[in-house]
Amino acid sequence: MSDTSTRAASSALYRAVWRWHFIAGLLILPFVIIIAVTGGIYLFKDEINNVAYRDLRIVAPAETAALPASTLTANALEAHPGELKAYHPAPSPDRAAEVKIKGADGLKNSVFVNPYTGAVLGTLWDGGASGSPAMYVVRKLHSLEYIGWFGNRVIEAVAGWMVLLTATGIYLWWPRGKAVGTTTIKASKGRPWWRDLHAVTGIYTAAFIVFLVMTGLPWSKVWGGYFYDSAYAMGLGMPDGYWSAYPKSTVPTGDVLDRSPWIMEKQPMPESAAAAGVPAGIDQVVATVEGLGIAPGYALNVPSGETGVFTASVYPDDITQERVIHLDQYTGEVLYDAMLADLGALGWAAEWGVSIHMGQAWGLANQLVLLGACVAMITMAVAGGMMWWKRRPVGGIGVPQIPADWRIPRTLLVMAVVAGVFFPLVGLTLIVLAAIEVTIYLSRRNRPSVA
Repeated sequence: MSDTSTRAASSALYRAVWRWHFIAGLLILPFVIIIAVTGGIYLFKDEINNVAYRDLRIVAPAETAALPASTLTANALEAHPGELKAYHPAPSPDRAAEVKIKGADGLKNSVFVNPYTGAVLGTLWDGGASGSPAMYVVRKLHSLEYIGWFGNRVIEAVAGWMVLLTATGIYLWWPRGKAVGTTTIKASKGRPWWRDLHAVTGIYTAAFIVFLVMTGLPWSKVWGGYFYDSAYAMGLGMPDGYWSAYPKSTVPTGDVLDRSPWIMEKQPMPESAAAAGVPAGIDQVVATVEGLGIAPGYALNVPSGETGVFTASVYPDDITQERVIHLDQYTGEVLYDAMLADLGALGWAAEWGVSIHMGQAWGLANQLVLLGACVAMITMAVAGGMMWWKRRPVGGIGVPQIPADWRIPRTLLVMAVVAGVFFPLVGLTLIVLAAIEVTIYLSRRNRPSVA
């Protein structure tokens, strides 16, 4: 191939990538802003929750020991009758204990109890891992779960596109011996200023953005499901009992008690203690898991059904102390005890990635760095939108013209196949875009010329 042909092919490919980068960027722009804004807020969920719900979450430290779990859960159940689902001991001396109760209406609430006095401080609708209803909303917006399965698929596709847009953005930025690829904002106004802002922000934050995307994908349904299933099949993921396939309680009453009525020997132990609904032995279970050295801030889920088990789990800022312990509901015997070090290589990497992604691993420094990445994503999205707005023709969209070279649609098809291997939903959307490109190309080529 001659130098002229090579340059022509390279120029055609550049224009095609630019067109693809432009269209994809414009399509996902609003979703990127949603992800970045909600992600930046959620990085500080604990700090926000502690301020917004201070009267419920914060207590005055006392020199006396905390009351037993049976007393605190009984007090909570007395104030808010229902089914006990979980008990969260106070994670620090100035924090309240949290008791999760499912009411007669089927909703689960978090009841906050002063661990020193047993006084019920108040209740909130249970926000799960988010810690509050407000942060629950932020988390659901972050994943678009309010739209159901479709929203989750959209966010997964957007995440994959962000990786490809980062790669193509670097390709478009690359100097190639010309006066482009700036590392500082050189323009002073207009579209060139927005272009420089977009490019410079991207080139300095590309690695952080790709990291955030890749560590967020384990939550997705398609990519995340494939990742965990593959890791498990290879023995490199989560072992049984860590996230699923929990052990079961099988010891009946007759095997626990020295003597019991024969009609009760094959029945499960009754749930009774300080008050109705408080599982027998909850204080001993708490003593057992704390004696094993579980990190503060753990949650204790109570058994559900005859074969259910007590599950103590903790996912602290220090990810090396992550731990899951299952105990038999009848005997209190430890059935399973695993930590981060017990995970396979891929499971270990995923847990580390998730911890950093959520701003936990290295405290405030971790939060501020990722907040900067979120701000960069918003900046790039706004700059990209302004670039489009300023270049669009009156009454038109302003999409770059499709190249006349047939090799470009074929290149896009190859790229769609490769992308589909790593990001199935991106590959699907790429195929659709490539099909549209081919259709437009063929329609123009076959269009009769006007004399």
